[in-house]
Amino acid sequence: MHPLEKRIGYRFSNPALLTEALTHPSVGHEKQKRHVDNQRLEFLGDAVLQLIITQHLFARYDEAGEGRLTTRRSRLVSREALKVHAARLELGQHLLMGRGEEASGGRQRDSTLGDAFEALLGAIYLDSDLETVRRFILDEMREDLEQIEHEPLEVNPKGQLQELLQAISSRSPAYELLSQHGREHEKTFSVRVVWEGQVLGEGTGRSKKQAETAAALLALKEQRWVNKDNLP
Repeated sequence: MHPLEKRIGYRFSNPALLTEALTHPSVGHEKQKRHVDNQRLEFLGDAVLQLIITQHLFARYDEAGEGRLTTRRSRLVSREALKVHAARLELGQHLLMGRGEEASGGRQRDSTLGDAFEALLGAIYLDSDLETVRRFILDEMREDLEQIEHEPLEVNPKGQLQELLQAISSRSPAYELLSQHGREHEKTFSVRVVWEGQVLGEGTGRSKKQAETAAALLALKEQRWVNKDNLP
């Protein structure tokens, strides 16, 4: 059994599909000859992911309009979100890639990890069926699905916060990393947003971007800058 199969809780009937999903295009480029890589599976996996998430959101939010459904889906299938899932599964260490690509940091590149995660979904779908890959996706994304239940739908809370504050002062809010804990693929980041010497909010996430977004969301909710007594 491939180590990744044990980690994801799925054993391939056709191991060649897993190998294909983990093969970066740089292998063929380096050998200068045609070589099977994960680009076709990434194309398929992207479509499968979009379908599963769309169906789930459509059923879960039966009163939401197209715009709100699209906003939620965009968060769940963003490049940042896919990179986090790929890192948690340690896909980077299992990828087959050319030496040049690896030397340039390919195993940690956001686009490479996101593509590999989608290729894995495509491989699971071809090896099994839609219901099996649906269970895998919804289980893997459980935390993200729960998170959007409790967050407002602003597409860019950091941008909204900056716009509000710059209407008061020319200074922009700054995001400061407070801590990071855990192994490389399971890190939790803590960040605070500071403006005019005042801490407006703190947040945590599985990436610095997620933590910054959480801090901005809290700042928008509490609006501490409104209380002038708290400003230095």
